[in-house]
Amino acid sequence: MREMRVILVGFGNVAKALARLLEKKQAALQRDFGFSTKIVGIATAHHGMTIDPDGIDAEAAIKIASSGESLNQLSKVTPPASVIELIRTCPADVMFENSPVNHLTGQPAIDHLRAALESSMHAITANKGPVVHAYRELTDLAVQKGRRFLFESAVMDGAPIFSLFRGPLPAIELRGFTGILNSCTNILLELMEQGKPFDEAVKYAQSIGIAETDPSADIDGWDASIKVAALATVVMGIPLKPAEIDRTGIRGITPAMIKEALAAGERWKLVCTARREGNKVTAKVAPQRVKPNTPLYSINGTSSYVQVETDTLPGLGIVESNPGPETTAYGLLADLINAVRNG
Repeated sequence: MREMRVILVGFGNVAKALARLLEKKQAALQRDFGFSTKIVGIATAHHGMTIDPDGIDAEAAIKIASSGESLNQLSKVTPPASVIELIRTCPADVMFENSPVNHLTGQPAIDHLRAALESSMHAITANKGPVVHAYRELTDLAVQKGRRFLFESAVMDGAPIFSLFRGPLPAIELRGFTGILNSCTNILLELMEQGKPFDEAVKYAQSIGIAETDPSADIDGWDASIKVAALATVVMGIPLKPAEIDRTGIRGITPAMIKEALAAGERWKLVCTARREGNKVTAKVAPQRVKPNTPLYSINGTSSYVQVETDTLPGLGIVESNPGPETTAYGLLADLINAVRNG
């Protein structure tokens, strides 16, 4: 039975959900895929770092981090001074990178993933930044090292949108896509339909963990834009940066505009589009009024949706209903399984 030693970089809600999911799925991993997992390292920005070659007690680590204490107390060796040092010194087979997204540069996640691959680990992330800003570099390095760089959870959490084009849809050309890719703005607009003022809607979304303390990345369309850029870069094969996307957020949507749309039987949505034009991609993120006869109309709450247009399939849609940290964690787990059985 092969044992996969795991490092977690970032230990927020998604990484905690992943730690629990790995434990829950041990029997299935051993029975169906011939390997088990053991967490041997955890690195955080604010709660310390820990290394234990014999395996870290995930529930103990979650309890310590959730209480605001330092993970250093769990380490069987002197905790390293930096995340990069932990990656390079902790013997492991795979690293899960879940640090906060940097829309402009993809750092420091790119350096973390590069260090893992250089140390002959599979590098798996839910972080969109490295997919957009270093996809080719990290993919080539993974091939060179005989490892995998995978990122299914970077867009639409656990929905297999990247895997769909990697495997089940061979020799297909993606000509464009339309969708709702930011769950925060989707629920904000829905709350405004229910009569909540914009600021009150934001506070509610923050209270349930959908919006960040600083929600500007969602509200101003940056999160949606980097997801569009990731899809264009990977599945359309044309590198695209968020700054190249025609981007408008939802700050300008007023209660009067919401009421006017509802009176006409329509709804406001933050719509993402991308179209191939020769060797380029034209992309846009902007609020639009959508009609009841379109799939976008019925995407509620924190759900996401993307409809793709290909050269052979006229319309194929994927919907993900109200995802949470466990959904994203599943995408990370699926990447690990694919890395092991195809690596």
